[in-house]
Amino acid sequence: MSDEKEIQDMPLETEVEDKGSEQITDDLTSEQSDPTESKEDMNYSQDSNNLEKMILSTGIRVGTPVKTKYMTPFIVRANPEGLYILDISKTLSRIDVAAKFIGRATISRVAVTSAREYGKTPVEKFCEFTGASGIFGRFMPGTFTNPSLPRYMEPEIVIVTDPQADQQAVMEATRAGVPVIAISNSDNVTSKVDLVIPANNRGRKALATVYWLLAREVLKKQGTIKSDSDMKVSIEDFETKLVEELP
Repeated sequence: MSDEKEIQDMPLETEVEDKGSEQITDDLTSEQSDPTESKEDMNYSQDSNNLEKMILSTGIRVGTPVKTKYMTPFIVRANPEGLYILDISKTLSRIDVAAKFIGRATISRVAVTSAREYGKTPVEKFCEFTGASGIFGRFMPGTFTNPSLPRYMEPEIVIVTDPQADQQAVMEATRAGVPVIAISNSDNVTSKVDLVIPANNRGRKALATVYWLLAREVLKKQGTIKSDSDMKVSIEDFETKLVEELP
């Protein structure tokens, strides 16, 4: 499968925070308030602005010091620390496209996996709220290609947290002709990915944010919730907890 073929319209395991925000143009521009809008509209606009600022503070758009030719179209600049900054507007638009694509599938046949430790809780929560099927622990070779295995699956869509760390799942999905959606950082090779969601896929808060946003959009497409404000769980609920944070 070529990079984003067919659905094109629709790249150190450490937590990276979005530093130097004052030096980076805010890609999530908010609309000017209409003086005639109601108090409820103004409150919703304020909530949206607060959410946008909070999303950016998670480091969702902070990439690595390396970029690949596949991810260059999603990069806007390098920050003073030498890290490539991903285009947040493209991140959000790809999340919306991914949700539409997922919404047309049988949700129980959407397989989601993460070899990265910080991606496991976000995947669990995404599956819990949407009904997708999570693959936890080590991805067993043959999961998508060997019918004799007890955990053999025939997914309609495969979502991976990192196309490099989850390369076995990507490879098997490709062999089986199953579309792959991948959260991809600036240094990822996405030649076998059908739909790239450009985002920081190493940070704990960033991964929670991506899966929370994707879950919210999928729930809207499913009709489970009608608006953004109906999403009652927070991004923090999707975060992998550090040892010292556990009760």
